[in-house]
Amino acid sequence: MSSPSADPVDRVEEDETMASDHEEEGDTTMADPQAISDDSSEEAEEDEEEARRIREGFIVDEDEDEEEDDEEARHRRRKRRKRRHRRRDEEEALEDDDLELLEENTGTSFRNRLTRLRRGPDGGSPLAPSTSKRKPIVESSEDDLDDEDLPQVQDIQRIWDDERAGGGRDDEEDMDDFIDYEDEDEGAGAMDEQEREERRRERKKRERERRRAIGSRPELAGIDDMAWDEIHGVFGDGHDYDWALVGDDEMDFEEERLKPEMKYQDVFEPSEIRARMLTEDDDLIRAQDIPERMQLATSSLSQSSTLSLHQNLTEADLDDAAMWVTVRLSPRKTRDFFSPEGPYNMYREPLVMAVTYALRFLFVQEFEVPYIWTHKRDYISYFNPQEMRTRVQLISLAELWRIYALGQKYRSLAQRRNALALAYARLNVEDAYFEQTIRPKIDSVEVVTDATEWLTMTYKLKKQDAFDFQFHDDEDQAETRKRKAPSRISAYEVAKKSIVSKLADGFGIKPHEVVYNFVAQENAHFVDDQELNPIAFAEQFTDPDAAVAQPAEELLRRARMILATELGKDPLLRQAMRDLFKTDALISVLPTERGMAKIDEHHPYFNFKYLHHKSITQMMDTPQFLHILAAEAELLVTVSTFLTNEAKSKFERRLNDAFASDSYSDTARAWNEERSRVVQEALEQHLIPVGVKWVREWLREEVEDTLAAHCGNVLRERIDVAPYITPEMKPGDTASVLAVSWGKGDPQKDAITLVFLDEAGRLREHIKIDNLVDRDYHDEFTDLLKRRRPDVIVVGGLSMATTKLSSKVRSLVNGQPANSDPTASGADGWGPSEAPREANEQAFNIPVMYVRDEVARMYQHSKRAAEEFSALSPVAKYCVGLARYIQSPLNEYSALGHDITAIPLEDEDQHLIPKEKLLSALERTLVDVTNKVGVDINRAVNDSYYQHLLPFVCGLGPRKAQVLVKKISAMGGNLINRDQFIKSSLLTTKIFLNAAGFLRISRDPEAKLSKNRHADDDVQDPLDDTRIHPEDYELARKMATDALELDEEDIHDEHPSHVVSVIMQDADNERKLNELNLDEFAVSMYEANEDRKRHTLNVIREELLKPFSEQRAPFPSLGPWDVLTMLSGETPRTLRMGLIVSIMVVRLEQTLVHIRLDSGIEGVIDIGYLTEDGNIAPRDVVKKGQTIPGVIVDVKLDLPADQFFVKVSVRQSDLRAGDGLFRSVKRDDQWNLPQFERDLEMQARKKRAEIDRTRRVVKHPNFHNFNATQAENYLDKQQRGDVVIRPSSKGVDHLAVTWKVDDKLYQHIDVTEINTGQGGNLLIVDEKHQYADLDELIVNHVQATARKVEELMAHEKFKHGSEDELHLFLKNFVAANPAKSIYGFTLNRRKPGHFNLCFLANKNSTVQTWPVRVMPESYCLFDAAVAGVPELCDAFKVRHLHQSQNLAGSTAATGGKTPYVGAGARTPARTPAHPAPGHMSIRQAARTPNPYGGRTPAPGIGAPNFGPGAPSSSFNIPPPQAPFGYQTPAYSGPPVPGIPPGMNPQRAAMIQNTAGWGQESGWS
Repeated sequence: MSSPSADPVDRVEEDETMASDHEEEGDTTMADPQAISDDSSEEAEEDEEEARRIREGFIVDEDEDEEEDDEEARHRRRKRRKRRHRRRDEEEALEDDDLELLEENTGTSFRNRLTRLRRGPDGGSPLAPSTSKRKPIVESSEDDLDDEDLPQVQDIQRIWDDERAGGGRDDEEDMDDFIDYEDEDEGAGAMDEQEREERRRERKKRERERRRAIGSRPELAGIDDMAWDEIHGVFGDGHDYDWALVGDDEMDFEEERLKPEMKYQDVFEPSEIRARMLTEDDDLIRAQDIPERMQLATSSLSQSSTLSLHQNLTEADLDDAAMWVTVRLSPRKTRDFFSPEGPYNMYREPLVMAVTYALRFLFVQEFEVPYIWTHKRDYISYFNPQEMRTRVQLISLAELWRIYALGQKYRSLAQRRNALALAYARLNVEDAYFEQTIRPKIDSVEVVTDATEWLTMTYKLKKQDAFDFQFHDDEDQAETRKRKAPSRISAYEVAKKSIVSKLADGFGIKPHEVVYNFVAQENAHFVDDQELNPIAFAEQFTDPDAAVAQPAEELLRRARMILATELGKDPLLRQAMRDLFKTDALISVLPTERGMAKIDEHHPYFNFKYLHHKSITQMMDTPQFLHILAAEAELLVTVSTFLTNEAKSKFERRLNDAFASDSYSDTARAWNEERSRVVQEALEQHLIPVGVKWVREWLREEVEDTLAAHCGNVLRERIDVAPYITPEMKPGDTASVLAVSWGKGDPQKDAITLVFLDEAGRLREHIKIDNLVDRDYHDEFTDLLKRRRPDVIVVGGLSMATTKLSSKVRSLVNGQPANSDPTASGADGWGPSEAPREANEQAFNIPVMYVRDEVARMYQHSKRAAEEFSALSPVAKYCVGLARYIQSPLNEYSALGHDITAIPLEDEDQHLIPKEKLLSALERTLVDVTNKVGVDINRAVNDSYYQHLLPFVCGLGPRKAQVLVKKISAMGGNLINRDQFIKSSLLTTKIFLNAAGFLRISRDPEAKLSKNRHADDDVQDPLDDTRIHPEDYELARKMATDALELDEEDIHDEHPSHVVSVIMQDADNERKLNELNLDEFAVSMYEANEDRKRHTLNVIREELLKPFSEQRAPFPSLGPWDVLTMLSGETPRTLRMGLIVSIMVVRLEQTLVHIRLDSGIEGVIDIGYLTEDGNIAPRDVVKKGQTIPGVIVDVKLDLPADQFFVKVSVRQSDLRAGDGLFRSVKRDDQWNLPQFERDLEMQARKKRAEIDRTRRVVKHPNFHNFNATQAENYLDKQQRGDVVIRPSSKGVDHLAVTWKVDDKLYQHIDVTEINTGQGGNLLIVDEKHQYADLDELIVNHVQATARKVEELMAHEKFKHGSEDELHLFLKNFVAANPAKSIYGFTLNRRKPGHFNLCFLANKNSTVQTWPVRVMPESYCLFDAAVAGVPELCDAFKVRHLHQSQNLAGSTAATGGKTPYVGAGARTPARTPAHPAPGHMSIRQAARTPNPYGGRTPAPGIGAPNFGPGAPSSSFNIPPPQAPFGYQTPAYSGPPVPGIPPGMNPQRAAMIQNTAGWGQESGWS
């Protein structure tokens, strides 16, 4: 324990610490200032480093200075001390109500005592003690409270302990603990941590015993037991919430220990971090000495650009890469350079060498395309020291970008090939076919994929073993084994593991040998012929177990499947098929049902709606295929890709030749047939599907690339133009611009906005005026022109009213009257002339023009505009965009960033290009033009708008440009020379080499070069303001020295570039430089160092004459259609002669009608185009404000006069013809006309039926507007015999009646309506039954027929079920009763409402079937009608008996030969020239009608087989089947005379010749 004398000091220090804590919280404290001053002697010990660490929020404990202490232990003690302080604060900070209650019960005051030890909140800001020593004392004292057995939060007994001790002895002892700890810590140099812990435990044990002794006698505190009980009842015992504190210390420590270091990623949204380019990838891109665009997998303009994890090519890869790239540059290049007849065939090797150099610069030395094009062009051009006059550009700029793209693909291919090689090595196999044949021909990513799949198939089990690596923790993993994942085993794998694989080997040649023969186009491998034919050979492999044995045909099929799969998976065959599709594929398109309705003649997709057999080579340069894919994605068309028959047959023939045997034996031919089946299966199941899938993707990518390149070329036309300059200005100057706009041109809402930008692009003035007609506004406009004197006036707007504004501005600038309006004068025939007014006093020679406003329209609503000109209106921002565009189109497009894809470069097709691909194409154009122009680095640093060009400089990008600007700004924002890029570490080496020639440092004309050759750190160099690269500075100085004819001694003491300044300022510099022999200079450099500098020398000469001269085309002016499209949206396609448009009458005159189109274009209707007569006054035909249709007769465009109008006709004769011919989309030349006409007719028929069906309404309870399917579904739950009347698809004069015959069986009756002409209709069914109305038809036809059906179904001979079930019943009956015959009835499921009569004459015959047709009044057996079911049965028996007798007679007539009997269900044929039984026939012999349509066979064919002695056909051929399997039985014999009156003659004859009905026939 420490001495009491130290206690006051410690308590004061603690009070002071707590007081400082309370001051931050706003509480009142009572700190003693003297106590602070007492410690002032120790303030000298606090150095600046400790103060800085305290300010940063670090609290240094004394224990941290001891190297022996463990960091984790120290951290745990600090956490526990903080926790203990919090608990003590909670227990000590009693509320006023609690204190009052205690004072009331004890009679003692506690406020001062408790307030003195109150501590500040733990969550406050870190303390800043005034001395360095006091802080460790306070911190280390908290180690005393490191035991869990000490009294916890809200232990009220400590208050009474304090009272008993007289003035807070407990607090004093706590402070003693603080001091004891300090003393121990100060003397801890001689004891270790364990000894200190022992001393602490011993002291704490004594303290607990002392507290326990005091707490066991509460009466010592002056409180009786009742008071204690009352206190405990109010406050509890202080341990109510101990359960919630268990483990808090350990949890807090773990949380603190595991808590990661705070980063900005933890604070900001990921999208914000990416937008500001602060991700780890962005930092890596900034740090690496590689051009930024080369580090990205996508465009740097993309919002989702990702880091490319590629491996660079090596010198060893260049030769192979050059050949791979060269043959893929373009078809034209291949034709011109590699074709024997090509015009550049002699430059084939230089071309390959040029490609090699380009790939080396791009992928080994990492130079970007603009650097190579500008500074290394001699290496990609034909360079021959002996033929310096011969200059052939081997590679263009577009082809150089193509080489870069192909090089990236080759780099990816090389990485995949290396991965394949590693996978093959891990297999530990030696495959000669793979190593010698497949691997040398892997020249595409697809072949790599195929080879990988082939290896997987061939060595699947080996592959699993190869990847079964053993690791040191495998045993642990075995204990927690995961479930086995389900595996997919193909039919090929099953067959390959079975005996069938041996059968496949019997084909005599391996699949890879077949492929080798195919590729080599000669049979290097021959077939080993089998002695047995395929079936016999396959039978050797059947399983001996008959239960599981498969037939030989099935085994052969599986063997063919094995061979076909292995052929179909072969990489070389697949590649050959892809090459074939690439040249000979055809594409056809057919519309879906939805597409038929949606794609009409005006739809954009109509062009290819019925595309038929169009060659793939014809679709390469058009976006048609992308539209086809878009239509397919919308489920409007189906696309078919296939080979021409000739190409497919040729491929199949070649593969058969490589597979077939040369032998001519029957066995060899049989095996060749099997091999041909294998080839066909390989083609249909494997090779052709692979080719179809690949060619779609290949063609899509090719067309997308072509279309993206086209958009890039359109952008180049817009930005590769110089800023606008007047004839008086010099190239490179910037014009001051006045931009004028009327917005939407509404006189009631929109004011005229004027914005003036000076030569530097700064906004100098912005005003608004209501119009240009009033004198005040006219003077204000004129005053602006006088004050600012703009070089050009730009007019823009959002409607056709802009033309009127432009006309008024032109008139004011040219000095015409302020309120003259050419459109209102009579000069153009639009209105009466007005008297000329007084001319303007002053005319200005200022051009007025239109410019493209796509960028300005986007800028006015952009975030960039809001940041730059927040106070301007949208129209004023629009004017700023117009002015900036005319000052620098390149700058405006560059500032768009990723929004540049919103600019319409190709209106109808641009949306088909993927955004990333379009961004890459547009970025390349921006990079080309930006580096062509150059960027002033000092201006870019200080001008945020001009700074948008910097990321497009060669080698830079958004990230590297950002850090470059920051570094230069930190240096003062100005560079003096290019050397500072390296000396000041602004750029790394490769980035400097790429960018230096395009970053210009403008030279101060008054600055003079230092005469000290070595004082160039802060001296300008004139070469820094040229396109000459620093590596060529010595060449430039040498050329300048030679042109000036100076010696080295003459310039020895001058700055190295002094001669450059002299030659630039020389008045005769052009002549002097042209006199230099640059060809000899280039040859000498090549011979000395093999440097190719011929083009570079030309660049140097041009730059010495005109540094950074303007190389872009002059600023173009817009054409009439460009202006009209910009203001109205109309194009030559939407506004042309013959189109019908909606027009509104604006003004009427005597001979004219002024109109306006919906797009705002104005026009006129001559009186001759108003009516057919042509002489009616306009006011009698139309009214002002009326909207009518009109046909465009003519379009008049006069840009200088700002007149855009159309002539329209509203004559009915012109409107009647319509404009379908003009609006319809042109069909493709490859059009499937027959299919189109068939579908057109079907659509028309459906449309008519739909119209008729919707129009037809019949007032009858059974009528429903159903189709056949709907009617059947409705009747499904109804009773048999129920009826639905519905519309018919045959037209309005037909009705359909559907009634339920049986479950799932419905009869549809066609009813024809005939108008009798007497106010009623006649309903006709089958041309035999006529009814007056629907009720009669239902009762007398449908219900009568239903009754007949029910009657027959109730007969004992009727059998429910199918016809096959009846056949089985008949056979079983006859088998059980051989002496009997049997017959029965069943429903005809094919002809609802009809029955089949099936009979079996004896056990040796087959089941015969006769049709029974049900009529409302009778049953019809063939043509014989009977009234009831018994009569039907009798008619059947008589007919059958009569036919049996006829057959017996015909047998005798034919000499005992019986006709051929068909295999069941055929009725006997009839003898010629005799009528059928039942009535006299007047029809042609042997042509009795079939009840279901069609015709019966000729006589004598198909006689039934009755009895054991059934005859066979003399024709010995099977008879043809009649429709539905029925034939009419034959009948012979003349009518019998002497029959009773009223009896059927045939029936009477049958009765006379027989003993009774069926007695001898044996029918049951």
